[in-house]
Amino acid sequence: MYEHFETGAIHDVHERNAFGALAAPIFQTSTFVFDDAKQGGDRFAGVDDGFMYTRLGNPTVRFLERKIAAMENAEACVVFSSGMGAISGTLLTLLSSGDHIIADPVLYGCTFALMSHTLPRFGIQVDFIDCSDIRAVTAAMRPNTKAVYFETPANPSMKIMDIQTFCAAVHGAKADCLVITDNTFATPYLTRPLGLGADIVLHSATKYLNGHGDVVAGMAAGDASTMAQVRSVGHKDITGAVLSPNDAFLLLRGIKTLKYRMDIHCQNAQRVAEYLSRHEKIERVYYPGLPTHPGHEIAKKQMGQFGGVISFDIKGGFENARGLIDNLDMCVLAVSLGDVETLIQHPASMTHSAYSRQEREAAGFTDGLIRLSVGLENAQDIIDDLEKGLKTVFI
Repeated sequence: MYEHFETGAIHDVHERNAFGALAAPIFQTSTFVFDDAKQGGDRFAGVDDGFMYTRLGNPTVRFLERKIAAMENAEACVVFSSGMGAISGTLLTLLSSGDHIIADPVLYGCTFALMSHTLPRFGIQVDFIDCSDIRAVTAAMRPNTKAVYFETPANPSMKIMDIQTFCAAVHGAKADCLVITDNTFATPYLTRPLGLGADIVLHSATKYLNGHGDVVAGMAAGDASTMAQVRSVGHKDITGAVLSPNDAFLLLRGIKTLKYRMDIHCQNAQRVAEYLSRHEKIERVYYPGLPTHPGHEIAKKQMGQFGGVISFDIKGGFENARGLIDNLDMCVLAVSLGDVETLIQHPASMTHSAYSRQEREAAGFTDGLIRLSVGLENAQDIIDDLEKGLKTVFI
């Protein structure tokens, strides 16, 4: 392990291959040849840890898992073919009918749909409780509470959780209750939740870890025993959400520049957030880098920088939000985040459309909220595009 993140992202977990290739080779194969029947049997029995079938393991994919585990200071990692694959595969491994889970109400829309609509179908009880109210969370815990789940920064309101304080309280109330956190917005460059007491960290690796908008992937990281369960149950048997070797290769390439991309994302986002916070037509800006953000001091404590995503309410609500989005030239109207391009979208009708109006209000975000994933363009060009759009809306 190297002291500096950027060096570790490039050099940690390096393996020599048969031909001495600098980049990890793409092992684009579905199955693997055994030397003899005994070796095949030993591999399926777990006596020999060699490869058998790419759904069960692949050298390119396994190299990526070791790389991400090192970045998150985890014992092990399992990568999936999507972020939702990682979330559902992990939860369905660890939860059974009759179990109880507590989740913060501010979640990615598909995560919220999984917890509010799908898990209850299988007899898994879910309570949505504001996880910033630690007393409310611990008071709601039951003997069958198996996990507490939250995001920080949370999508789309940029809510910040005090990971260390929260984990200590939950584990103090129930030592075997797992704390699971989605670290997509922060990345391991800005925050490492496992070092703050979390048990499992999840990512949509589609976003910043890849960074170029050409891969869909997810990951779970934690202790070796738990990840072995996730691999053998949620990954292998329940979801089959296997990442392709080619996508693993692209992720390995993207990770090498994560530090440098995140630096610019964060610097640009700070400038854009400050611009929006001063604009007379913007009702409110949600960005932890602003001193007015309620989680600013916590973010200063647990994040190296404040991230690349901003949310804001425009005066006039939904109609003006749609008007602004439709009158931009450079900012791209698209969901997802963490790409080199600046992406803008409307959560209530897009990524968080699974929420009802009442559920959105309970989670603390409005129909007029806009989410902006600030890219790597020149910050002034992003600001100029937003200024032009705002002038068009407010003629």
